[in-house]
Amino acid sequence: MKKGYILSIIFVLFASLVLAQASPKNNDFSVKGFHLDLRIQVMKMPALKQFAKKLSDNGVNTLVMEWEATYPFKNHPMIANRFAYTREEVVDFVNYCKSINIDVIPLQQSFGHVEYILRNYRYKNQREDQKDYSQVDPLQEDLNRALFKDLYTDLISTHSSKYIHIGGDETYLLGHSEKSKKKAQELGKGRLYGDYIKLLCDLVVSLGKTPVLWADIAIKYPDALKYLPKQTIFIDWNYGWDTNMFGDHSKLLESGFEIWGSPSIRSHPDNYFLTQWEKHFKNIKDFIPTARNFGYKGMVITSWSTSGLYSPVFETTRDIVDLYAIRRVYPITGFNILIDAYFEALKTKEPLNTVQFVRNYTLKNYGFDEAQSKTFWKALTTAPYEVTQGVVSNKNVSINQLLDSAKLAAKQFEQLKPLKNQEEFEHYRLMADIRVQYLTYMALEIEVNSVDFKESRIPEIIKQLKQIDTAKLDKRFIALNKNTLYEAEIEQENQLRNAKIKLLIQRLSRSKTND
Repeated sequence: MKKGYILSIIFVLFASLVLAQASPKNNDFSVKGFHLDLRIQVMKMPALKQFAKKLSDNGVNTLVMEWEATYPFKNHPMIANRFAYTREEVVDFVNYCKSINIDVIPLQQSFGHVEYILRNYRYKNQREDQKDYSQVDPLQEDLNRALFKDLYTDLISTHSSKYIHIGGDETYLLGHSEKSKKKAQELGKGRLYGDYIKLLCDLVVSLGKTPVLWADIAIKYPDALKYLPKQTIFIDWNYGWDTNMFGDHSKLLESGFEIWGSPSIRSHPDNYFLTQWEKHFKNIKDFIPTARNFGYKGMVITSWSTSGLYSPVFETTRDIVDLYAIRRVYPITGFNILIDAYFEALKTKEPLNTVQFVRNYTLKNYGFDEAQSKTFWKALTTAPYEVTQGVVSNKNVSINQLLDSAKLAAKQFEQLKPLKNQEEFEHYRLMADIRVQYLTYMALEIEVNSVDFKESRIPEIIKQLKQIDTAKLDKRFIALNKNTLYEAEIEQENQLRNAKIKLLIQRLSRSKTND
């Protein structure tokens, strides 16, 4: 009797241990990933490999590559842009990643965010709208099936991953065309979305792969989940908002599908002139433990180079010249501290201690003492407010007050003297100086847009605009990014960042030249 009792106790303890180890709250993420967005700021291949090596050295085992127009499709040559890699480069990169234990998952947008495909009139019959090329018509099933089967098959030929990410997020035009609107009215937008996503997922499964997609629209329309293949994986992207922002989040948790989580190190409203550092640190600190508690199997941090939206320049009412990315962000070269924060957050079950992390990071990488670390953090997070249509997002702060805060932050960065990794530190200084330049310009733009602005002020405004030394910052941007980005792309980055300054000078001076 005693022996049986002891054996029972041992069995209960063993079972409890097994259950504890199997509990989602105690399990590590099986997928530890990084999403790389190549819409713009296309990395040179040596830099791309170096970046992958850094990920691998820090425990990341998955790289989600949103190649977009940098992928050289065999049968669709007009999809690729000027910075596209060769097929040999793609295969070599995927093999290199495999050798360092990184699985490269290709991300092929297949519903929304497909301007770079639909801009070509070869695909015009698949557009949901003939002026907004961002989304395919989900009812053109035969054309879409043929196109994406071809694209997926091509990606499979160069990638060894068992997954294909089909996108599926931010389908802003859902139910837009007359036929789509009719189906949405009859069956609901959830069915309109879900039927087409099912087509894509079934296609991926038929090719022997597992479909992965962003979860936002499925959360909004949970009936879209009903008919999808059970092996489908959803990525719940959350950049710091309530889990129910897109809809009833519990419906996703109860769906039975495998789920991965996704915070971000670059996202709205980040742009050339603003990075909301504190928001991103908080996102990493809060969401990764939340995802663990939800039992998510993977974690893939995103890093967006743009908003994912494009502004077309039209040649006629129907034909475009080119697409320009909206809300371009400072290159990924300047975000090592956030990338390392992500690495650190993956290692522990507890929320990231941001204060201690920044203290340790600045000591290790820059040789800062505690006081210098605090100054660094203050400069990094000072007044992270947007200016939209001439209005500061914090209504209690004027444009001149915001400019003063930015100047103080830039001065603090300049006064800090890192003992090592000086080049990395220069990115903070450059970002701070770019923000000062931008706000200096915006103060002048806001003045000339005032109802009280007098024409007599124009000469002084022109003088102040010309005193903004864009060339100096351009040279610094080139020096810091020339090993990562292509020369032509750096040139374009500088031109677009300075475009409003140059244009306002030309308009006010009535300049007839491009000098």
